[in-house]
Amino acid sequence: MNSIEVQNLTKKFGDFTSVDNISFAVEQGEIFGFLGSNGAGKSTTIKMLCGILEPTSGDALVGGHSVVKAPDKVKSNIGYMSQRFSLYDDLTVGENIDFFGGVYGLEGKLFRERKSWVLNISNLGGKEKLLTGDLPGGVKQRLALGTAVIHRPSIVFLDEPTSGVDPLSRRNFWELIHDLSSDGTTIFVTTHYLEEAEFCNNIILINAGKLIAEGDSKTLKSKYIDGDIYELECDKPVAAMELLESADFISDSSIFGNKLHISVEKNCHPESKIKSLLEKEQIKLIAIDPISPTLEDVFINLVEGKN
Repeated sequence: MNSIEVQNLTKKFGDFTSVDNISFAVEQGEIFGFLGSNGAGKSTTIKMLCGILEPTSGDALVGGHSVVKAPDKVKSNIGYMSQRFSLYDDLTVGENIDFFGGVYGLEGKLFRERKSWVLNISNLGGKEKLLTGDLPGGVKQRLALGTAVIHRPSIVFLDEPTSGVDPLSRRNFWELIHDLSSDGTTIFVTTHYLEEAEFCNNIILINAGKLIAEGDSKTLKSKYIDGDIYELECDKPVAAMELLESADFISDSSIFGNKLHISVEKNCHPESKIKSLLEKEQIKLIAIDPISPTLEDVFINLVEGKN
């Protein structure tokens, strides 16, 4: 059973097409990753799926409701959390929970139970009077998710939810996401941390408003990475990349921090060739090792291919 069904969804702003005739489906209870670079159309798509932005053409069913014909019904049956945490910093923890509970029409015993649950998952029991703006990023993040799902929606949209928080907090946050998914909640998440997409059941990559790939992590890597990937560390990575891009045995090269990832044909074993090339240009090779491809390798390979 599908929680979300997108049918030829398009959004234009004047002559600019932000989302270009996309179609896909999200199964109930799955964690669905919607990935792309800035400006790819991710946030515009989410706004249409949440009933906030009207499509130029096409439609989508979210929880069985049309985003074109019944946007208000869509809004009342989903949860939403943005990268800005969706909280009011000048309110206390308790006041934020009270506000969102009231927005969703919760009251009485049900509201008290849900408020207690939000405080528990946020590790804020007994701390309702703390000012929200003074909370650490990871704690505020969990509080924001709690308020977004306080009404127990069947579908939750998370738009860059872990932006700006530390790795440990991100890991704890994903544990909470998996708990929600195991209870049957559908999670639709965008993230620019591609390693986080490894936690998703299904992934779609979008570029320039068009869908360019779909599948789980393992499928994407096997389908779109043809050769072997090597990680290379040297003292001049930019110069090394420019040099290696002209080598006929290297199909692609990209900078990852202070290292390079290079793609070669399977069983090419390029170590000696690379060392020789770099030595001629007085570039010191520190290390070179074969590695498993990442989703970032997949994304870069696909985007550069499209361009």
